[in-house]
Amino acid sequence: MTINIAWSQEYVPGEVIVKFKKEQNGSANFSSKAVGLSVNLKKSWSVLNMHHFQAKAGQQNVEQLVQQLKADPNVEYAEPNYIFKKQSVGIEGNPISKSEALSTLNAGNLSAMSAPAYYQSDAAIQVEDAWAILAPTSTVTPVVAVIDTGLDYNHEVFTDANAVWQNTDEVASNGIDDDSNGYIDDVRGWNFVANNNNPMDDEDHGTHVSGIVLGISQNIFATTLSAAKIKIMPLKFLDSTGSGATSDAVEAIYYAIANGATVINASWGGGSYSAALQDAIVEAYNSGVTFVAAAGNASNNNDNSPTYPANYTVGNLISIAATSDVDNMASFSNYGKSSVDIASPGVGILSTLPNNSYAYASGTSMAAPMVAGIVALMEREAGQTINGYQAGQILFANNDANVGNVSGKVVTNARVNVYKSVYYAQNNTISTAQPEYTASRSTASESAGGGGCGLVKQISGEVPADLTGRALLMLIVLSPFAVAFFLKMRRKEEEDRRSYERYNIKSEVRISLGDKELVGSVSSISLGGVKIDTEALLEKGGIVEMNIMSPDGKERVQVLGKVVWSQERKSYGVQFCDIAETQSSSISSWTKKLVRSS
Repeated sequence: MTINIAWSQEYVPGEVIVKFKKEQNGSANFSSKAVGLSVNLKKSWSVLNMHHFQAKAGQQNVEQLVQQLKADPNVEYAEPNYIFKKQSVGIEGNPISKSEALSTLNAGNLSAMSAPAYYQSDAAIQVEDAWAILAPTSTVTPVVAVIDTGLDYNHEVFTDANAVWQNTDEVASNGIDDDSNGYIDDVRGWNFVANNNNPMDDEDHGTHVSGIVLGISQNIFATTLSAAKIKIMPLKFLDSTGSGATSDAVEAIYYAIANGATVINASWGGGSYSAALQDAIVEAYNSGVTFVAAAGNASNNNDNSPTYPANYTVGNLISIAATSDVDNMASFSNYGKSSVDIASPGVGILSTLPNNSYAYASGTSMAAPMVAGIVALMEREAGQTINGYQAGQILFANNDANVGNVSGKVVTNARVNVYKSVYYAQNNTISTAQPEYTASRSTASESAGGGGCGLVKQISGEVPADLTGRALLMLIVLSPFAVAFFLKMRRKEEEDRRSYERYNIKSEVRISLGDKELVGSVSSISLGGVKIDTEALLEKGGIVEMNIMSPDGKERVQVLGKVVWSQERKSYGVQFCDIAETQSSSISSWTKKLVRSS
């Protein structure tokens, strides 16, 4: 007997993402069962046989649709179109002008602001020391894709520094897709929310993040801004509320890869594991693109309560915690000795806001773009693209270890250091080699939508003991289980680069049938972390898929159920409703020769 438990996480109503298996000729295998469902195709990513479907009117039951698709042998995975959100704890105070910002910094005479001084954070990350050794010119101008709420590309900082990426293969406003990339007039990025060529920020978050990225490479408060050493590619997938769908995040990642970005900043996240998002990040890995992810702002240990994309173990992903100016872990910051890679300043960071304004903000959203900026500056000084795997190697070996209280909170026990990382990139030959990576997904991960977050801690109480009414109420008891894991060794020896955290889960399932009791064993391996959270599962209504094998192993019955509360019995159970007569008869026939358990 195998059981898969899924959460009803927040997702776009009526939408699913599906990946089909490939035939031997490499084409997508759209089986008649899959295409026969009541869905419309919204978007396809043919390179991975991944497709975004919208249920037709009257067919909005996402859980049922996902289960129907997953039952198709030609489907590799199917999942809801999960929603992700920005990772900022908010803007501090009202927006202010540049002069007001400088006065708060006690900068004094504004004419002195042409000096190479860093004002965005007081943390000792040696930004000014790094600027002192920068080469006057470089053959490389790295592009950082800020996948976020967009960018006020008319802001004085970005216009004066000419810092916004330009698609030179596209002719502006001619209504033609000149470069045949599928996007018309995408001269400065794309808005995936509105599906147009205007990635203007309507929330503030993306502009603040972009100012942090750019600010690692130059003084954005200078009286006269120098030409940008790195470029910002604004890709809007978060809407005016700071929320965005997996499908848009995936498309933004593919856009960034296809259009020359070498670093992606992801200052957003959520609790749900998404195989589609993981595949997009793997594509970035295979393309040599660094993916920087905010660890989250819930004060959680990500080792135990994974959040995505930060918890993916893809070799190009660098997960970032936030620290204060004195290197103490921010009270809001997520952390994780084996899942969060390194810390970066993320408290009270001064940066740009729309309409030529500025403000302080805190969050791992602010910590991540500092790292994205460092990687881009490393590339500029190395004169080459540095793939995400190698970027991690440099950052993890050239930092400030055991400062403040970061020891034991992140993998490296360290906070980033701009000077050390840039100096290394300048003075060493950077390898382009990286180990092969193949996405690995467990049953628990695919079903739960939580990367191993779908197993309940305990559901106890009495349950009905028969199959009358064509309904089965099953009691799941999670026995004391062994959690055995291997800490990820992404950044150790070459031969160890493809090891991941794995948790072995063993539990017991009991089904009462009259005076007989079936006892089944559930064993699964969860990739990427375990979250045992009964309350969340019960509140959001877990969906259970049960496959029951006959004693001789020749027959199988599959039924779907949901976690329910019995007011009469004061207990939770899993109810499998509308079981077909043939299924009920099969189960009953298998138990005829069973004896009552003691």
